[in-house]
Parts: sequence; C-alpha cells; structure tokens
Amino acid sequence: MNDERETPEISREKMRQEELKGNPAGSVHGGGLADLVGSMGWKGTGLLILVLIAGIIIASFIF
Repeated sequence: MNDERETPEISREKMRQEELKGNPAGSVHGGGLADLVGSMGWKGTGLLILVLIAGIIIASFIF
C-alpha cells in the first residue's frame, strides 16, 4: 500500500491500533463502544445493530 496517499484518519487509527497491541492493559480504561465499532467496520457495525434490534424484539415477545 502507498503510505503517501494515506489519510490522517487512517494513520491515526493505525497508530492507535499499534498502541493497543503493545499495551493491552491500557485499553481497559479507554475501551468502549467506539473502539468496538472502529475495529469492526461498517458491515460489522450494521450486523451488530441488527442483532441488537432482533434481540430486543425477541425479548419483548418472551417477557
């Protein structure tokens, strides 16, 4: 890949991912939904939302 054409957002995300790999305990306090969604991409995020909505609908029928 060409590092010269890399956007600032992508380079920041790469640096953040490398930092998390080097210091896994540091992600305990800084982790959250944003880190989960950022690592999954848009398809994974959409799938997660669909699963959550389906779970809520199923739970409303059961209870």
